[in-house]
Amino acid sequence: MIDIQSIIPHRYPFLMIDQILEIEEGKWAKGYKNVTINEWFIAEPYNCMPSMMIVEALAQLGAFATMSQENSLGFLSSLNGIEFLGNAYPGDRIELYYEVVKNRRGFVLGKGKATVGNQVIIRAEEIMIYIQGS
Repeated sequence: MIDIQSIIPHRYPFLMIDQILEIEEGKWAKGYKNVTINEWFIAEPYNCMPSMMIVEALAQLGAFATMSQENSLGFLSSLNGIEFLGNAYPGDRIELYYEVVKNRRGFVLGKGKATVGNQVIIRAEEIMIYIQGS
């Protein structure tokens, strides 16, 4: 099992990845987030995970895919081409995938998608992460 907290500094309540399933360092990563009714962001009238929190989960996965040093920090730098196609509700498992497109001078450009079951709920054409200390 991969220790997520040894690589990225996020902790509860802002750690949005529960498990890393597979990784090819510097190229791509797969992980998931289980949405539970006890999440701090689940509230009436919208009992679903906010879409931007799922985008944050993709960014965290992207930082994880590219950071191999404990002293590095990854920051979400920019987004482009984000499509919100569905929602994730308590009881859902969000499958996350981030693929590195470019990695130059600490700026990592990648694309990602989040799915629930077989339905894509978020597609991101560009998620840029700045890795400090790399």
